[in-house]
Amino acid sequence: QVQLVESGGGLVQPGGSLRLSCAASGSIFSLNVMGWYRQAPGKQRELVANVGSGGTPNYVDSVKGRFTISKDNAKNTVYLQMNSLKPEDTAIYYCNLFVLGSNYWGQGTQVTVSS
Repeated sequence: QVQLVESGGGLVQPGGSLRLSCAASGSIFSLNVMGWYRQAPGKQRELVANVGSGGTPNYVDSVKGRFTISKDNAKNTVYLQMNSLKPEDTAIYYCNLFVLGSNYWGQGTQVTVSS
């Protein structure tokens, strides 16, 4: 069964950086999309970034120029490098895998940006 395990969340000051990692385990077809969603208190979950097998990333406008998503297709691992963090980036970040018509989710990792 597919499982996603996240790591890398934590507390950082504004302007700081974090790197999130998510490793998918199980038998996973090579043509897939992996990405990151986030949910702040009182708000709906939103797509932050994702990337397919072709390697072209997509970002929500609010993180463009600050976040970078990358993917190791051989390891089924996706990363989110978050730079110049802002308090409004504070949220629970969820790893997502979309493959063969199904969505799979990580457990969520808390990112808090505060001085």
